[in-house]
Amino acid sequence: MFEAADPAVWIALDDAVRESVWSPADGTWLPDWKRTEQGHALTDALKRGEPLTDGRLALALCHGDGRIRKRALGVVAGRPELLPLVVIRCADWAEPVRDRARTVWAEAVTVETATSLAPLALRIGIRYRGDFAVGLIDKVLRSADREALLPLLTHADRTVRRFAHRLAVEEGFLSPAELARSAARDEDTVVQGLCAEAALAALAEGDADDDVLEPLLAARNPRVRSAGVTALRRAGREERAVGFLDDRAAVVRACARYVVRRSGGEPVEWYRRRCAEAGDAALSAGVVSGLAECGDRSDAEVLWALTSYPDPVVRARAVGGLRALDVLDVRRLRALLDDPAPGVVRETTLALVPSARMLDDGWLLERLAVERARETRVSAFRLLSAHGGLVRLRASVALVDDPDDRLRNWARQSVLRWHPTADVPPGSAEVGELLERARLFDAYRLKRLKWEAGLRA
Repeated sequence: MFEAADPAVWIALDDAVRESVWSPADGTWLPDWKRTEQGHALTDALKRGEPLTDGRLALALCHGDGRIRKRALGVVAGRPELLPLVVIRCADWAEPVRDRARTVWAEAVTVETATSLAPLALRIGIRYRGDFAVGLIDKVLRSADREALLPLLTHADRTVRRFAHRLAVEEGFLSPAELARSAARDEDTVVQGLCAEAALAALAEGDADDDVLEPLLAARNPRVRSAGVTALRRAGREERAVGFLDDRAAVVRACARYVVRRSGGEPVEWYRRRCAEAGDAALSAGVVSGLAECGDRSDAEVLWALTSYPDPVVRARAVGGLRALDVLDVRRLRALLDDPAPGVVRETTLALVPSARMLDDGWLLERLAVERARETRVSAFRLLSAHGGLVRLRASVALVDDPDDRLRNWARQSVLRWHPTADVPPGSAEVGELLERARLFDAYRLKRLKWEAGLRA
């Protein structure tokens, strides 16, 4: 009749029958079912105690009248295929219906039904008074063998996986190695964190279990890798943490630095040494970021030198590092706005925005030209907008008819929101010309803006 494994089907059925009924003849839902001949016939059959097919009983369990739902619950025993609707009725708004449904569910629940209906119960569990069915499933599964929980540990629904892994951790159903593999394999961050912490908590001081450490250290998720790196100290393998000093994730690099320092090492010297050898060997972006994270202003020249490194990711990280150390030279940074790598241009723009007024607006306006790279044009417009006042209006009007949709819309919104500021000369004829050229204002709005700018209408 219905696919019991799909909670959405049962919930949709319950919602739909309140206002309509399924017509097998044409495969549609007919409105006002309770007032149809079929609806009256079903009600009469329940009152007379006549046997009902599974399909008719399912409709009765979803009936809009609570008295009909309660009667249907009285005859649902022995119909395991209709237990999903019993689970839904456990959160019914009507107390008599809810109480009877809970009694039926408590009598019918087994390890098998608890496993198969957990996804539906968890969906219903977020409703008001919806926690009864989930609580009973939790109780049954805790007393069952671990094999009963295994299908839920790999369920497609992350809510189900969270529930199953939390229960497995609390009951000790999974070994530390299994927890480590789950942390590395699962895509949900909640499951990853839960399993990683549980796996590490099970490791004794000095325990160097490769079955636990290796999956954590090789995990794609930075949070899981960082947990594995932190565990290296407890396992007595501090020397391996050096290999994670240049990890692509900041949280992993931070954990690696902690472990290295606790073992007597000095991460900043390692970073400086690696950056100094950049001309002789390939340099990873993580090394550059690591130097900025734990270095000081004396490392600025090394980072400046890396802004011309062949790898664009390294160049971008070098600019980000200069920004993090607050060592910025506007003149030197300005040249990087023409870098062919979009990532470098973005990082340079972020660094220059606070000092935008120190940049020549004419030089920036040249970079709005259509033949320039898109990232350069976006960067120039952002910096010109940061100038404010008349400079912002000039740049915005220059792009109101731009072929790039996003730039054009951004520019038009900038013009529409523009107002004269204190640095705009009162009565400037250029302001009036730019506002008219934009062709974005009606007569009243244009007149008002000119008046604000000190121009006569």
